[in-house]
Amino acid sequence: HAPTSCFLLERIFPAGGELLQIKKARKLDIDEDTYFEILRAKTASLLAASCAAGAYSSKNNKQDAEKFKLLGEKIGIAFQIRDDLFDYGTEQIGKPTGIDIKERKMTLPLIYALKHATFADRKRIIYIIKNNNTDRNKVNEVIEFVTQSGGIVYTRKKMSEFHHQALELLASYPDSTARQAMIELVNYSIERKY
Repeated sequence: HAPTSCFLLERIFPAGGELLQIKKARKLDIDEDTYFEILRAKTASLLAASCAAGAYSSKNNKQDAEKFKLLGEKIGIAFQIRDDLFDYGTEQIGKPTGIDIKERKMTLPLIYALKHATFADRKRIIYIIKNNNTDRNKVNEVIEFVTQSGGIVYTRKKMSEFHHQALELLASYPDSTARQAMIELVNYSIERKY
């Protein structure tokens, strides 16, 4: 199975997700499509590989492996979106908020808020992220801007979409303890508290 396994891994692990994120962070010009491309190349590719490899090793069926690859991608994206929401302090999780802003990472809540901002607000927020990203009060100003702009609500909606898509992929399989375990994993990706 070595040639098939290599083929599978090449299809699952796209190159350059981390480099793309670093490059785009310098310019603060990540749009929603690029954000999802980065997630697919990082967090989602790991879960996609794990799910596909598990499916292929148990059934030796390329169709199931591809389906589970897609399932893993959906879980990974939902998981990362949940992680990005933690940074905006929507819940008390015991870690500081605003870390992504301090690191100049463009995550979905901020991307959405900037896309729908006035020119003046967009310019002000980008200035803060570039020049005042270590000032706690300024970081809080960005968090408040994102929240008031609907960035949190929109991001939760997108997370829910990936969650439902993952559950739909599992719905085609008969009820079993394995399927139930996968459903629990899908639910955990968006319900986790840390």
